[in-house]
Amino acid sequence: MIRHRVFCAISQSGGFAPTLCTQDDGGPMAEATTGLDLGAAAALLAAGVLAVPIFKRIGLGSVLGYLAAGLAIGPFGLKLFSEPQTILHVAEFGVVIFLFIIGLEMRPKRLWGLRREIFGLGAAQVLFCGLILTLTAMMAGFSAPVAFIGAMGFVLSSTAVIIQMLEERGEIAGGAGQRAVSILLLEDLAIVPLLAIVAILASLTGAAHETAPPLWQTIGLAVAAVGGVLLAGRYAVNPVFRLLARYGGREVMTAAALLVVVGAAWAMSLGGLSMAMGAFLAGVLLSDSTFRHQLEADVEPFRAILLGLFFLSVGMSLDVSVVIADWRLVVGGVIVFMVVKALGIYGVARLFKASHHEAVERASLFAQGGEFAFVLYGAAVTTGLFDARISGMLTAIVILSMALTPLTSLLTTRLLPKPKASAADADDVDFAKDLRGQVLIIGFGRFAQVVSQPLLARDVDVSIIENDVEMIQAASQFGFKVYYGDGTQLHTLRASGAEQAEIVLVCVDKPEQTDRIVELVKHEFPTTRVMARAFDRGHSMRLIQAGVDYQIRETFESALKFGERALIELGLDESEAADTVGEVRRRDEARLGLQLTGGLSAGRQLMRGNVPTPQPAPYVKPRREGRLLNEDEAGPPAPDPAQAPAAEATGV
Repeated sequence: MIRHRVFCAISQSGGFAPTLCTQDDGGPMAEATTGLDLGAAAALLAAGVLAVPIFKRIGLGSVLGYLAAGLAIGPFGLKLFSEPQTILHVAEFGVVIFLFIIGLEMRPKRLWGLRREIFGLGAAQVLFCGLILTLTAMMAGFSAPVAFIGAMGFVLSSTAVIIQMLEERGEIAGGAGQRAVSILLLEDLAIVPLLAIVAILASLTGAAHETAPPLWQTIGLAVAAVGGVLLAGRYAVNPVFRLLARYGGREVMTAAALLVVVGAAWAMSLGGLSMAMGAFLAGVLLSDSTFRHQLEADVEPFRAILLGLFFLSVGMSLDVSVVIADWRLVVGGVIVFMVVKALGIYGVARLFKASHHEAVERASLFAQGGEFAFVLYGAAVTTGLFDARISGMLTAIVILSMALTPLTSLLTTRLLPKPKASAADADDVDFAKDLRGQVLIIGFGRFAQVVSQPLLARDVDVSIIENDVEMIQAASQFGFKVYYGDGTQLHTLRASGAEQAEIVLVCVDKPEQTDRIVELVKHEFPTTRVMARAFDRGHSMRLIQAGVDYQIRETFESALKFGERALIELGLDESEAADTVGEVRRRDEARLGLQLTGGLSAGRQLMRGNVPTPQPAPYVKPRREGRLLNEDEAGPPAPDPAQAPAAEATGV
C-alpha cells in the first residue's frame, strides 16, 4: 500500500498552515496528529537558541536561522519530529499576535490614510504579478487552472517573514514600511476571493465536492465576521477591560488580552477570512483605547516565542524527498518565480512613483511565496484540482523562496547604495531662495538647535539651511522652518542671504565642509562676520588662521561645565569650582596661542596630566654613602627636607 504526503486545507481552525495528511490508495484522508512532550519542547527551544545567534552574527538574520534550525531537526534532518504541522497549527498564532500589535499602532485615521496604498498599490501588485506568474507557469506546461492557483499562491507574500525583517531593520514605522504593510493587508484580504475562485474552478472542471458551500454563503459569512469584530471592538471590549482593571488581577488582564486576539482571529476564521486579518482589525479598533499599551505589553512575549516556532515549523515542513525527486522543476520554479515576481513588483512600484531604491528593496523583500499559499494549495488538493505531486512541489518552491528572502534582501542591501533623500521629491521641503535673515545658520544638527534658542528668545531674524532632507522634515515637526541648501556652494550662500546677513553661523558636522564654507564667505562676503563650530583643536587653529571672528570646539564648554559639576559633587565650594574652571580656560587659551605659532606640540607644559613626575635615581645603587674629596671647601650641611618650611617644600 502506497502512502502519499499531501497538504490539506484546514477547515476547522481557519488558519493558514499546511496540514499534513496521509492518504491510502482508494481510502479517505485522515489528518495526522502527533504529541508534543517536554523533550520535543526542549529540542525546539534549543534549535532556536543555537541557530538564531549564529545566523544573526554572520548577518543572515533570525528568520533564516529559524528556518535552517527547523530543517535540521525536522523529519528530513535529525528526525526529532515526524509531523511538524502539529507545531505549525500552534505557532501560526505568533503571526496573528504580530498583526494585532501592528494594528494597535495603526489608528483608524492612519489606516484610512493608507487606503490608496492598500486598495491601489496592493491590488495592482497582486493582480499584475498574478497575471505574469500565471502566464509563466502556463509556458512551463501547466494547465490554466493549475497555473493560476500556483501563481496566485506565490503572489501572496509571507507576512511573517516580511514583517519580522522590517521590525529587525526598524523600518515598519517609516513610509516604505507602511506601504509594505498596506500590501500585506490587501494580500490578507485577497485570500477570500481566491478561495472562492478555487471552488468555482473545481465546479467548472467537475472536481468539486458536493459539500462545497455556495459563493453567497462564503461572502455572507465573511461580512458577518467582519461586522461582529467591529461591533465587539467598538462597544464591548473597552467596558470589559475597565471592569477587569478594577476587579481583576494582572493575570486576568493578560488572559483578557489574549482572549481579544483569539476571539477576533476565531471569528474571522469562521467567516473564511484570515486569522491575521481579524487580529489586525481588533488591534486597529483598540488603538485609541486607554488600555492599548497594557495590551501590547501583555501579548508581546507570546508573539516573540510563537513567531520563532512558526519559522521553525516551516523549516521542518520542507519535504526534501520532493525537492530531490523533482529538483529541476523545484529549483527552476524557485528561480523563475522569484525573478518574474520581483520584476513585476519593481514595475508596479515605479508606476506608483516609488524611487528606484525603494522599488528594488520592495522587490527583494516580496519576491517570495508565503504561508497563504499553503491554504490555497490545500484547498486545491481538497477540491481535486491538485494532486499530491503538484502540491508537494509547489509547497517546496514556496518554502525555499521564503528561506531565500533574507539572503536576497541582505544582498540587495549590500549592493544597493543607500540613497540620499531627494529634496525635490520630499514633502514640506523648500529650497533656499531670496532669504534675508539677520543671522544665517548653516547646518541644523544638535549643535545648531541649541545655538538657535537664545537668538530666537531675543526675536532675532534667523534663516536656517540644511542639506539633510530627513533633518529638515524632523525639524518642521518642532516648529522650525529650515530650507534645503548646501552651504559649500556659492550660489546657495547667495540665495540664503549670506551677503546681507550680519553674522553667518557655520554649524555643520564635517570639518572639511566648515573649512569650505568659511573660505567662501570670507572671500566673497568680506563684510559678513563668521562664527564657526570647530571639531577639535587642530580644526580650531585652521579656523583662526582662516580669519573667523569666533570659533569654539563643539564639546569644550560642555566638558568644562561637566568637570565643574564633578568638583562640586566632590565637596568643593561653587565659587572655588568656578575659579578652578576659569583657570583651566585661561591656560587653554594661552596654550592655543602658543600652538598657533609653534604647532600642536607647543604649550604642552600648560596641559595637566595624571602621570606623576618621576624622581631621578641612579642606575646602580652605591654600596656606601658618598663623601666629599675636599671636605674643607664644602659648605654648610643641606637642611633636612622633612624639617623645611611648607612654602619651600611645595615650591609656591
